[in-house]
Amino acid sequence: MADYYATLGVARNASDDDIKKAYRKLAMQFHPDRNNGSTESGEKFKEITEAYDVLRDGNKRATYDRYGEAGLRGGGGAGFHHVDLSEALNIFMRDLGGMGGMGGFGDIFGRRTSAAETRTGSDIRVNLGLTLQEVATGVEKPVAIKLLNPCDVCSGTGAEPGTSVTTCPTCKGSGEVRRAQQSFFGPVVSVSVCPTCAGDGKVVASPCKKCRGEGRVRAEEQVKIKVPAGVATGQYMTLRGVGNAGPRGGPRGDILVVFEVDDDDRFERDGEDLLTEVLVTYPQLTLGADIEVPTVTASVTLRVPPGTQSGQVMHLRGRGLPRINASGTGDLHVRLQLWTPESVSEEEAKLLRQLHDIRPLAPTKRERGFWAKVKESLGA
Repeated sequence: MADYYATLGVARNASDDDIKKAYRKLAMQFHPDRNNGSTESGEKFKEITEAYDVLRDGNKRATYDRYGEAGLRGGGGAGFHHVDLSEALNIFMRDLGGMGGMGGFGDIFGRRTSAAETRTGSDIRVNLGLTLQEVATGVEKPVAIKLLNPCDVCSGTGAEPGTSVTTCPTCKGSGEVRRAQQSFFGPVVSVSVCPTCAGDGKVVASPCKKCRGEGRVRAEEQVKIKVPAGVATGQYMTLRGVGNAGPRGGPRGDILVVFEVDDDDRFERDGEDLLTEVLVTYPQLTLGADIEVPTVTASVTLRVPPGTQSGQVMHLRGRGLPRINASGTGDLHVRLQLWTPESVSEEEAKLLRQLHDIRPLAPTKRERGFWAKVKESLGA
C-alpha cells in the first residue's frame, strides 16, 4: 500500500501549497518527455500524480489520513481509482500547465507527447475472495490471470522475424499530423492522430504471423498476490506494471485486485472490531464462570463475573482484526445471552420449582431504575 506523503516527500501536516510545490518539483523531474519516454519515469510520474491528486482534495485527504489508501476505495472516496499515464498527464496539465508563465505543454518541454509514448497496456481487474481468517493474518494467494504478453516470436515488435519496423513516413514517428489553415483570427494549427500508423509512429510492413503485427499474444499466468491483513470487501490494491503488455513493446498496465471477504456466521464486523454472541446458562450468569469465546483464529477464556446480566457486552482488547495501514488491532465485543432450554428433565423441573419458591419474582424496573434514583436524590 502506498504512502502518499512519503511519495511526495512532505510531512503529514503539509499545507496545500507545500503539496503542490513538492508535486511540481517531482513532476518536472520524472515527466516522460524529460526522460525519453522511459517506462520507469512513466511509472514514477503516475505514482506522484496519484498521490498529489488525493492530497490536494480535502475530502480524499481526510479519508486517507484516517483509513489509508484502502479507505478511499472502501466508501470514503467515491469515484477514486488509480490513475493511468494519460490521466496523470491531464492532471499535470490541468494544475501546472499555466503556472508562472509556463505557457502550454509545448512551451514546457519543447514538444508534445506522442500517442506512441502513452500506449500503455490496459489494466486488469481481479476479484479475490478471502475468508475472515485470511484477513486476520494476511495471506499470499496464487491467482490464474489471462494476460496479453509480448509475442515470443517477434519479441513484441509486431514484425515478422527477419524484417524490421520502420518509422512512419507520414508523421515521421510522432504519431500525429498537423494541418495549418487560415481562419478569421489568423493561422490555426490542428493536430490529429496519424492516419497511416494510427498514432503508433511506426509502420510494420511484414506483420508477425503469430501476433498479426500487434506484438502481443494471449496467455494465462499464475500471479502471486500478497494480501495485507485487515482488508475489507470493496477495498483493493494495485500491482503496478504487471498487467497487459502494451501494443508493439508498450509498457504494461496494472492489475487491480478487489477484495471480497466472505461472511463468518460467528461474527459481525465493524471495521477492525468484531462482535460475537455467546450463550450462557443461568448458573453461569448468577455464580460466575470461565467460558470459551471464539476468536477468528482460535478461542480464548473469558471470566464472567457473578451477577452478570443477560445481554451484557464484555470487551476483549486486541482480539479483533488488524488495522490496515496502521499499527494495532481492533477489539472483540462479546454479548452474553441467557440460554433457555426448550425442554427439561423431571429432575431439572423439580430444581427449577424449588428455585421459584425461593425467588418467585424479579425486581421491577421502577425499584432499580432511573425513577427510583431520582426519588432517592429528591429525598422522596
